[in-house]
Amino acid sequence: MASAARTRAVNRVADVAVAGTALLVASPLLGLAALAVKLADRGPVLYRQTRVGKDGLDFELLKLRTMVVGAEAIGAGFAVNAGDPRITRVGRVLRRLSLDELPQLWNVVRGEMSVIGPRPTLRYQVERYDERQRRRLEVRPGITGWAQVNGRAELPWPERIELDVWYVEHRSPRLDLKILARTPGALFSGTYKGSGGGWQTPS
Repeated sequence: MASAARTRAVNRVADVAVAGTALLVASPLLGLAALAVKLADRGPVLYRQTRVGKDGLDFELLKLRTMVVGAEAIGAGFAVNAGDPRITRVGRVLRRLSLDELPQLWNVVRGEMSVIGPRPTLRYQVERYDERQRRRLEVRPGITGWAQVNGRAELPWPERIELDVWYVEHRSPRLDLKILARTPGALFSGTYKGSGGGWQTPS
């Protein structure tokens, strides 16, 4: 138990250090992106959505807004496809470069997310998990993870969940470093977000 507590403490310190440093380094870019979002249609800069985190607890996920205001009540609702007309011109660029995810570094600092872990999903998706799939809720959700560097949106939803469960069962500092090392390549090769840009919410 003491060893597990030390591991959690070390992981938390590492998360805060990495996320804090990344926020500092990315702050000029984040500021420019936020300004572009605001100037595009004068709407809110941040998009906030309730997601499910560790132990099944809800938290407010932060992203730069990439769609028109009120998009969830228009068209396909939570599902978002490549070419979706609700995506703004600025939003399309932010999504392609994953810059819309930068505010989640603040979720990490706040302790709601980790740098590495399963991507946080919506409540209706969690309600469909079987007992094994619920294991992905044993750790904090992450900005990047094992499923993200192994195909993400190009994979069927059950396979993505299985990759996340495998990570939960095998997580280690060495595996985390491997995921971090592979994230840039997966991101810029297109596999990180899949052929649809990672825009479609799994059903």
